[in-house]
Parts: sequence; C-alpha cells; structure tokens
Amino acid sequence: MTAADAAVEAVATTDELLIALDFDGTLSPLVDEPMTARMTPEARVALDGLAALPRTTVALVSGRTLADLRVIAEHDDSSPWWLMGSHGAESWQPGAGAGDGADDADALALRDRLIGEATDAVAALAGVRIEPKQFGLGLHTRTADAATATTAREKVDALVSAEAPGWRRRTGHDILEYSFRHEGKDSAVAHLRERLGASAVLFAGDDVTDEDALRSLRAGDLGVRVGGGETAATLRVDDIPAFVAVLEQIVRLRRAHTG
Repeated sequence: MTAADAAVEAVATTDELLIALDFDGTLSPLVDEPMTARMTPEARVALDGLAALPRTTVALVSGRTLADLRVIAEHDDSSPWWLMGSHGAESWQPGAGAGDGADDADALALRDRLIGEATDAVAALAGVRIEPKQFGLGLHTRTADAATATTAREKVDALVSAEAPGWRRRTGHDILEYSFRHEGKDSAVAHLRERLGASAVLFAGDDVTDEDALRSLRAGDLGVRVGGGETAATLRVDDIPAFVAVLEQIVRLRRAHTG
C-alpha cells in the first residue's frame, strides 16, 4: 500500500468524517463565465454517494456568495450537503437553511459604493469584470490580456486601499477579492469540524485561498491539492477526474467500513 492509499484509507475509516471541498477547479472546471460553472457528473455521483453513508457529512466551502454557490452547485432545499459561502461568512445547514449573514448598514453602503466606483474604474478595460459580493467585490480578469489585467488590478487595488484599507484582500485564479469580513476557509472548516464532531476531515482545493484550510488540517486529516502550485496538502492530484477517483475510493472504503 502506498502512503497516499494509507492516508485515504485512514480518513475513510474514521468514526465521523467531514468531506469539505472547494468548488471551482476542484469539482467544476474553471470557466470564463462564472455562473455557468457546474460540477462534473462523476463528482456529483461521488458526493451523493458519500452523503448517503452513515456518519459522513459533505460540505462545499467556497469564495462564492451563498446564493451563487447554490445555483452553480444545483443545490436545493432537500440537499444533505452543507454550504459555506463567502469563504465561510455565509452558511446553509441541511434542514435549517441559511444562517444569518447580515452586517451593519455602513459596511454594506461602503460595499455598494466601491462596487460602483470599481466598475467605473475598469469600464474601458476589455475582458475585465467586477463581481458584486455579499461582503465586498471581486475583480475578474480571466478573459483580459496580461497588460490589461495588471492595469485593472492596480486601479482596483488603489481604490480599495484608499477607501477600505481594513478589508481583506485575496488572490485566486484570475481574480482579486476584497471583503469587509475576514473569515477564511480555515475558520469555515474549523466551525464545521466542531459543529459536527468530526474525527477527521478531508479538504480539497485548487487555489491560493484553499491553502488557509489546508494548512489548518490536523494529524489524521487529509488535504488534497488539485493541480499545480505550492501547497500544504499531503496529497496532490493532477485534475478533477483524478480527484474524483480519490472520492470514489473513499466511497468504497467507507461503505465497507460503515456497513
């Protein structure tokens, strides 16, 4: 048995397992139009299989707003999956629905003003888009050329630094995110672990923002990095199909373990 197989078997046979996963690039291919993202059919089958097993919880942990995450994950009110949106600042619990993500009026007013100002600042830049977020905004440059993307980042960085210096700044695949909430995927996973009494956690992601959660994992957990880049994960896989194969292995092992 390889070290990777042993690590997978260890989490698959734990008493109370939490499967917490990023969405974009981990379960769904990256796309130019963010709201067209959908997880692969094979990934959905694997997650449904895991969620149906005893003492096993599936959660999606994403930088997307909760409302958008529900759309792209095709998540309805009967779903057994937990959702942690906006890097954990929003949540959806099976049987209970969305948690309270409200914030003070001043913070929301500043968000709305900066969304408008950032949109104006990059309006003439081809391939650049501002995404309104529940607690801030995102700058998308996936379809821009390198020089235009750099200009857009400089403009929006200058705006947010001047107007909202306390906001959290995150980088990702062709995106910059700014938020007046400071939750991260590490705190989202910690919340779920405590709430569910998980004895082990599998977390997987493909981007810089996922490293917060990967670094927070404990002995007996399993971190998986999908694709390249520096990582704290103990296991790296090449792409989404390879990660789905890991999930399918866990389904088989855990089904046997839980009976």
